[in-house]
Formats: sequence, C-alpha cells, structure tokens
Amino acid sequence: MKYTGILIFIFLIFGPLSLHAQKYQKLIKGGHLIDPKNNINELMDVAIQDGKVVKVAKTIDASEAQQIVNAKGLLVVPGLIDIHGHNFFGTRPNSYLSDGLVAVDPDGFTFRVGVTTIVDCGGPGWKNFHIFKQNIIDHSKTRVLAFMNIVGEGMRGGAYEQDTSDMNAALTAQAALNFKEHVVGFKVAHYAKRDWIPVDRAVEAGNIANMPVIIDFGGSMAFAPLRLRELFFDHLRPGDIYTHVFAELGGAREPVVDYETRQFKPFVREAQERGIIFDVGYGGASFDFRQAIPALEAGFYPNTISTDLHKGSMNAAMKDMLNVMTTFMAMGMEIPQIIKASTWTPAQVIKREKLGHLSEGAIADIALIHVREGNFGVWDKNGYKLETDKRFECEMTIKDGEIVYSVNGLSEPVVLR
Repeated sequence: MKYTGILIFIFLIFGPLSLHAQKYQKLIKGGHLIDPKNNINELMDVAIQDGKVVKVAKTIDASEAQQIVNAKGLLVVPGLIDIHGHNFFGTRPNSYLSDGLVAVDPDGFTFRVGVTTIVDCGGPGWKNFHIFKQNIIDHSKTRVLAFMNIVGEGMRGGAYEQDTSDMNAALTAQAALNFKEHVVGFKVAHYAKRDWIPVDRAVEAGNIANMPVIIDFGGSMAFAPLRLRELFFDHLRPGDIYTHVFAELGGAREPVVDYETRQFKPFVREAQERGIIFDVGYGGASFDFRQAIPALEAGFYPNTISTDLHKGSMNAAMKDMLNVMTTFMAMGMEIPQIIKASTWTPAQVIKREKLGHLSEGAIADIALIHVREGNFGVWDKNGYKLETDKRFECEMTIKDGEIVYSVNGLSEPVVLR
C-alpha cells in the first residue's frame, strides 16, 4: 500500500510519462534514410540516445522520445565528411593555408551544409601541428582531422613548398603518430620540379605510420608535368589518394581527359581498379566540366566528393559541399552514389570507420537534406554552366546526437534542455 501511494503521488505531480520512462533523447521520424554502408535506401525512423544511434526501424513510437524531429520529405544521411578542406586559419603573414589568412575557421562553414567532419588537407606540417591542434581542433565543434603536409612548415606556399630539405619522412611520421587521434595521412601539394622527392617521402611517412597519402600533383607552367601513369603505378599504393581529379590547368598538370581528343584515359580507370582513390577537391581552379563530363560519360566516377574549402573557392564556383554534390547530381550521378562518396567511402579512405554510417551503436552524426526542386545552375571556373532542376539544401545537422544547425526548427520541442 505504501508503494502504491508513492506511485499515485508521482502520477499526480509529474504525469503519466514518469511511469513510462522515455527511451530516446531524439527521434527522427518519417525521413528517407540513405545509409550506404548498410544498404538502406527507404523510409526509416532513427532513434538517438547518449550521442549514439540506438535504433533504426520503419516505425518507432514517438511517445518513447523526448524530442521529435519531423523529417518528412527529407533525406536522412550520415553526417557529411569533407576530406579536403583548409581550416588552419591564422594571422601569420606569408603563410597561405598554414596558420594564414586564406584558410577558414571550420564551424562557420560546415554544419550549415551538413558537414560534421572536415579534414584539413595539408595546412600543418610537423613543425606547427601543435598550433593547429591548439587553435583549431581544440576550439571547434566540428570534428576536425588532418592530412599532415610532408613539408615541415606546412602549406605556406611559394618557396616553402619547393624546399625538399624540409621534407623529412621520419619526423613527419613521428609527429603524425604523436597526434594519431587527429592525423589521417600525409599531403603533397604545389611541387613544381620534375622529380618524385616529395611523393616518395610522403609515401615513406605513410609506410612508417600506416596512413595514406593525398597528392595535389604539379603546379608550374614552367615545367612539363610528371606523368600520371607513373604516379599511379610506380609511386602510390592502393589506398593512396589523387585529389583535383577533374582539374584542367594547361601544362601545369596532366589531365585525366586528353586535351585534344577529349577522351577519358583508360589507365586512370585501371588505377582506380588497382585501389588508387580519386577525390574531387573542387577548389577555386581545380574543377573543370571539360574534364568531369567526359569522365562521367565514360563511366568513371570519383571515389570521394570534397570541396577544397578556403576563402577563394567558397566565393567562386565551388561554394560548399552541397553545391559540389549538386554539381554531380546535375551531371547524372545518382543520389545514393553521391551520398556514399560524401559519407561512407571517405570514412573508409581516412580509416575512420566509426563515422559515415548510421548503424545501431554508431556516432549520431546526421544530416537532414532537402532535395529542392526549381530552376538552378552550377558553373565552373571558366563560366561553363549546367542547368539543373534539383539542388541539395541542408535542413538540419546533428553531431554527436545534438542539433548543431537547424533552419526551420523542425524538432518538437525546438530546443531541448
């Protein structure tokens, strides 16, 4: 009788929900779930508790959740992973993308487009990675990882990136292992001489640390470019990454589509089949429809979609991750394939398989995306334009189970404290 009286008291004071404890902090209801790892492409509910996905099912009882997110008409996908950004923002003069003024602080440019994880692509080197961690990683809500530059000074541009005496594989690998929670591999960029020193030293560091390398190949009109076939088959390993795959930079870099015949080069597909990863890295000048359209028409698709985010690219044709994804949708790439190239595949490429999917028990990084219908255009650095009737827009972003960005307040209650 004593316990019955206590239960009646709780019921009167707190209401009936106190007698039926709610299982979930958040419940995403009615959305179209695309989870490439688990081969899900259908309407599904997703329940979240303690920062993790705890249940995925066709129907989950709304009364079991504290907060409901109405995802009707939206895509529900893993948080987007941008493996090529530049986030080592700072104020040092003559520092370009390494503690300089051209990079961007991540949080202002990630959550609003569904990105929950971004990888700085070569900004810091072993000499200044500790500064990158203190100033950027430790103060960002976005999950920030990094490819460490093979140049000790990082991506400072100009002569710094031509200095082979500052490309030490052993010191770079050791620094990466010291920061292995944050470092996912090694970067080569902007090297203009006709030798393989930076590539081979980056691969050496990769072998020591068991990490991939990402290559931004060439960069000077003064020299005939090194050959892609040799890079893919004689220097790189399966799992290594070639970024800016659809760049057309005249004599500065060999393209994947022949300049004269406009035919896709078959050995590039052979390299992909061998295990070389091809990344978009759209950038300010590193994407050209004259390369991308013939490649996709030949059945060649990038493994990973990324932005090369920095002040120049985001205010030019690139804009953001969703605009790059929209560009590939406009060229005929299927939505599930686009989502895979922006979530699960990049997670595998950077060896962070805890990310990029919504399995039960996974980290609850989630993007709710609207496929907006209308009259839109995407264009490249030359002003070549494709018209499209659909584009991706971010409605809400959830990281570690918390709503970090919401346009229209689709959750009820809107704020859960």
